[in-house]
Amino acid sequence: MTAIEFNHVSKQYRLGLVSTKTLAHDIRRFWITNVLGKEDPYLKIGETNDRTSKGESEYVWALRDIDFKIEQGDVVGIIGKNGAGKSTLLKLLSRVTGPTTGTIRAHGRIGSLLEVGTGFHPEMTGRENIFMNGAILGMSRAEIQAKLDEIIDFSGCARYIDTPVKRYSSGMTVRLGFAVAAFLEPEILVVDEVLAVGDAEFQKKAIGKMQDVSQGEGRTVLFVSHNMASVRQLCHTGILLDQGTVAMMGPMGDVIDKYVSQSVDVNNVGAIWNKETLEEKPVQLIHAEIQNEKGEPVTSLSCDEDFYIELTYNVQERIPGMYGVLYVVRTKDQIRTIMSDTHDIGYNKIESLPLGVSKVRLCFPRRLLAPGEYTVEINMSSRFSTQQITFDRVKYCVKFDLNDYSTIRGNSRQGFFSTIIDWEFVK
Repeated sequence: MTAIEFNHVSKQYRLGLVSTKTLAHDIRRFWITNVLGKEDPYLKIGETNDRTSKGESEYVWALRDIDFKIEQGDVVGIIGKNGAGKSTLLKLLSRVTGPTTGTIRAHGRIGSLLEVGTGFHPEMTGRENIFMNGAILGMSRAEIQAKLDEIIDFSGCARYIDTPVKRYSSGMTVRLGFAVAAFLEPEILVVDEVLAVGDAEFQKKAIGKMQDVSQGEGRTVLFVSHNMASVRQLCHTGILLDQGTVAMMGPMGDVIDKYVSQSVDVNNVGAIWNKETLEEKPVQLIHAEIQNEKGEPVTSLSCDEDFYIELTYNVQERIPGMYGVLYVVRTKDQIRTIMSDTHDIGYNKIESLPLGVSKVRLCFPRRLLAPGEYTVEINMSSRFSTQQITFDRVKYCVKFDLNDYSTIRGNSRQGFFSTIIDWEFVK
């Protein structure tokens, strides 16, 4: 059964002003659309909603020709850059605002958490707001009362439940808002990235509750977040928005891969990195490369072979507290898997390294990392007293792929590591 259906939905906004600026402008629009029954002439104008550039038109399309269907019980992650139209899409679905063109069909009650304090009256207590939100969803007082203890317990706001919401912190408001949205049993749960306001404990609880809602109760969840790990863990289907249009819809993992490849400029990153021109820095990286066991630069490796990162750097000045070299290996979701620096081998001052050009080789033992695509960041920093100073940093220095050819599981092995564990069967 289809739970949500967007049919060629667009949303247009006028920049700067609510009206169309002049009385003649407003009268012309009213005459054409309401009297003559023709299309709004201003729908034919407008520019793509690109927040990074200054346009010439006074109209922008926050969303343009959005067309998709979501089945009941599906968990959908909506991702994209800031200004891509994610929040606008959720506001249209939640009926906070209406579409300029197109139609939206949703089957069942919608519980929304779009921003801190959504649906709450600041002068009313937390308890009163729970009952008000339940009434808006069409629930009886008895139904709300049956869920009240669960909502208060999940939110962790028991001590303040009879205090006006205006005295809540943003974190407390989000906790209570999510609990209300999740426990009052809407058929469709819509959650914007407000969960980032909550602490780590609450975010974990919220993700778990959304999993329960979708898997155990068969309700539909739409989740907007910039945390790719949470989205990958929770969602089955993904929608990638780019400047108000659907750039891709499909399996969540594939959608995240496309988004990361767009957001992070790693397309030109390979096995070798070179500094084009030297700068006046105390220490700087001048060359880096990924090498196989034979010392050859490669971008594709097997999990069953050792590989190396070879770095060449130039020291022009000795700095107290110098790390020497710090590297960070990230997955394509930009999750850190390994970090290391010169503290690991016992010295942490630049005096231990000679002035001039030096070279270091870092060994990664076989079967350390799981199959996947990785990027390497190199950082030259010092920590003197409580102050940390970065002298040189290359965030996407080199890139490599690991493949698992020797096990039945192959490249489908999940997790961060590909270590083969010894299994001993004991009678």
